[in-house]
Amino acid sequence: MEAYRQEIIIGAVLAYMLFCVATGLWAMRRTHSSSDFFIAGRGLGPIVVALALFSSTLSGFGFVGGPGLVYSIGVSSFWMVVISSTGYAVGFFLVAKRIRMIAELRDCLSLPDVVAARYGSEAVRLLIAITIVLGVMGYLATQILAMAVVMQAILSGTETFANIGLVACVAISSAVLIFYCVTGGIIASVYTDVVQGGIMMIAGLLILITASSVFDGGLQEASAIILADDSEAIMPFGAAGVMASLGWFFVFGLGLAGQPHLITKMMMNRNMADNRRILPMSLFGYVMAALLWISIGIVMRAAVIDGVVPPLALPDDAASTFLSVFANPLLAGVVFAGLFAAIMSTSDAFLNIGTAAIIHDIPKAIRGHSVKNELFWARVVTVILAAVAAGFALYSHFQDATLVALLGAFGWGTFAASIFPVVAVGLNWRGATVPGAVTAIVAALSINFFVQLAGITPPWGISGPLIAFISSMILFIGISLVTRRPELPDDIDRVLDI
Repeated sequence: MEAYRQEIIIGAVLAYMLFCVATGLWAMRRTHSSSDFFIAGRGLGPIVVALALFSSTLSGFGFVGGPGLVYSIGVSSFWMVVISSTGYAVGFFLVAKRIRMIAELRDCLSLPDVVAARYGSEAVRLLIAITIVLGVMGYLATQILAMAVVMQAILSGTETFANIGLVACVAISSAVLIFYCVTGGIIASVYTDVVQGGIMMIAGLLILITASSVFDGGLQEASAIILADDSEAIMPFGAAGVMASLGWFFVFGLGLAGQPHLITKMMMNRNMADNRRILPMSLFGYVMAALLWISIGIVMRAAVIDGVVPPLALPDDAASTFLSVFANPLLAGVVFAGLFAAIMSTSDAFLNIGTAAIIHDIPKAIRGHSVKNELFWARVVTVILAAVAAGFALYSHFQDATLVALLGAFGWGTFAASIFPVVAVGLNWRGATVPGAVTAIVAALSINFFVQLAGITPPWGISGPLIAFISSMILFIGISLVTRRPELPDDIDRVLDI
């Protein structure tokens, strides 16, 4: 079997790609309106929603970027993993029930629809839609880059494609992604999540067992090797330091409730009572899948230090190298297929909310109505958005070799700082005002993008997203307190009273 390792892996990935095409064609037959394309008609069961939620949290960010971060800066990124689990509880407590109720009362198709209903403001709708488009560029680029990096690692191990370049891999993976998203919309995404979620949970456990067998002393020996080489990397805050870790603690803990691709899925369940089952199922799936992030990162760093494998060309190669060197060929094939499943469905979710912002929300905020024939234009804009994100991914990679996880963290931070105060706090506080929401979004976007684009490195390891998040919260609350309290429509007022 070992002699056919590469063929098994390629076969598993190819089978998954064909599954994506078939799922897209199947979902196209069930996609008859923009409501079906964007929110699956609000008719999904609890298992589908739960698997879609947790798998969208990890995706290429967790499968490729997570181990890469552990390899490069030690255990600092564990803060992302641990606090995100509590973020699920925060998100469901603050957002799930009210966003689902408003979506049904006002027939909302998108998060900006819900925000416009809550604040009675087209300006807030417009700013949230712009935030989504900008954040999607960073996060969708993460997914495309992660998919291309893994595809290159797989194909370069064959004689035929030994010299295949990253650009070609981006083109191939983007073509499959575009077909899958254009034909099936969000329906294709969430039903793929059922298969993907099961694969991720099983893979997380099996990878943990495999990683524990690389060294005779298991993960304890791997940790000891890292400790002897660089004690700071294995300490609680890792090489990134206290402030960076605590920054991720806040941005990823509270910020999960500000991720539009996640909270939009909270609008899709058939019954609101299902939230009681969706939360524990999502949390369990996330914890199981996150085992892969932690175990691969530690073992690959220790293996390089100990000379078991040569140093990696890029930290983001950690997961693919581990699977190619240490995992059973069948397990490697399943995990690689699961990785592509995670990336594909999450990319579909980002393309979906980005497209909704462009063809539904921005026109509605400016002209008072969305474009005509939304379903047709949704598919056209999906193609354009995917192509632009692919170009952004390549530019980012070749300009500064940005790590997949750091690019994803930037997208996550943009969403967290801009959306969490307005949505998670605003849906629970009658005193939230339009001036407070507008100021918070503008400040969050300005700070986050200025720090990133200007190449500013804040002192003491503080991250730009953390500065943006704290500033946004302070401005949102402060300005809402000193401006006139709004008169809410009766239906929205009753929702906030529940």
